[in-house]
Amino acid sequence: MKYNFNLFHFLILSLLCACKPNLKQPTPESGIIDVSKYIAIGGSLTSGLADGALYYEAQQTSMPAILAKQFELIGGGMFNQPLVMPASNGLATIVNNTISVTAKSILGNKTDCLGNVSLSPIKITANSTYADLITSVYSATGFNNLGIPDSKSFHLLYKGYGNLGGSYYNPFFQRICSNSTNASVVNDAVNQNPTFFTLQTGWHDVLSYALSGGTSDNITSVEKFKNALDSIVNELTKNGAKGAVANIPSIRALPYFNTIVYNALKLDVTTAENLSLFYANLDSTKFYEGNNGFIIMDGNNSILGFRQAVKGELILLNAPLDSIKCNKMGSLIPIPDRYSLSLTEINQIESAIMNYNLILKNICIAKDLAYVDVNSFFDKIKSGYMYNGISVNANFVSGGFYSLDGLNLTPRGNALLTNEFIKAINEKYKSSIPEVDAAKYRAVIFP
Repeated sequence: MKYNFNLFHFLILSLLCACKPNLKQPTPESGIIDVSKYIAIGGSLTSGLADGALYYEAQQTSMPAILAKQFELIGGGMFNQPLVMPASNGLATIVNNTISVTAKSILGNKTDCLGNVSLSPIKITANSTYADLITSVYSATGFNNLGIPDSKSFHLLYKGYGNLGGSYYNPFFQRICSNSTNASVVNDAVNQNPTFFTLQTGWHDVLSYALSGGTSDNITSVEKFKNALDSIVNELTKNGAKGAVANIPSIRALPYFNTIVYNALKLDVTTAENLSLFYANLDSTKFYEGNNGFIIMDGNNSILGFRQAVKGELILLNAPLDSIKCNKMGSLIPIPDRYSLSLTEINQIESAIMNYNLILKNICIAKDLAYVDVNSFFDKIKSGYMYNGISVNANFVSGGFYSLDGLNLTPRGNALLTNEFIKAINEKYKSSIPEVDAAKYRAVIFP
């Protein structure tokens, strides 16, 4: 009996060991790159912004910070970030407000208009002010992480991007720039003479338009994007620096745009019949028991200004759910245009992304740079991605990849994205940088 007991446990132990993730890493080699001075340039995804704000822990687990740690294995130097104070609840600008900030979101209990309590993202109290955001934290040695939330491609070249009186102004750059009057993001990068860089730009060139439901801002023209990208990359490579350039993910991959489905208006038979009568004069509008398309405002509808949403259209995550649940928004009252994207608007956004990505790929070929296909990777996440036995997907809150703003990434998401950069760099530059164990990084924190 003793023999059988030990044999049984030996077999179980063998099985467990066989299922253990294989994290064997190659011997670190630099290949043909020098990463002693690494600079990261980009927008929110580069800065470490997460859960709707820039805060200390999120910066510590930004993609560039994680990548810089791996670069240390092949001769990488210090990676200096413009860290927010650890005690801060985060820094984020409030839309259309130039004097206030809001803090990060956490997951907590929230009571809706029906009295139902559920776990939802809730904003914690801001303990920082706008003055804290714009107070300079400039470092004489410069910052390696020059990710500027909300920055578009051409913003990176603008001299005076940190100047409140400039045509383009960003308080996040004012906070860290070398000179608020005439510094640009690219100049502050080039002046540090980087040996290697990562570049993530173009996302905000379409995202600001998408986040407004197509009601404000403009998509950057393809020509303007190309001219900006050419100038940025020419500056970054003029002294021989190598680099990795990321492309742009589809908005369809992001929880912010695909969590609330277009036909989430659930009706009983009586309500469906009454709504059908109410909208009898609205062409092609019919309501049925079960799920129905929301009624949405549409400025392109010249007759009535509203219509029923159709398959493929997107309702934004910031749509007022309490008004939808309790005040008949989306049925008797159309959902305002700023909370939805029509098929035409989606096509404009996706067409721009496709053209931007072609430009990004071509410049990588021309300049012999690594090309990181973030678009394809985010699509894999949306379909469901297995990493060493851990399931990761694009589901809001529970998916593990996206933070509580539905746009930016969790630490685990950033670690997985870092591995995509490492794969592209290793392939292009014959290096063998070990990948990150993304399982050691957290997803959304549940209370």
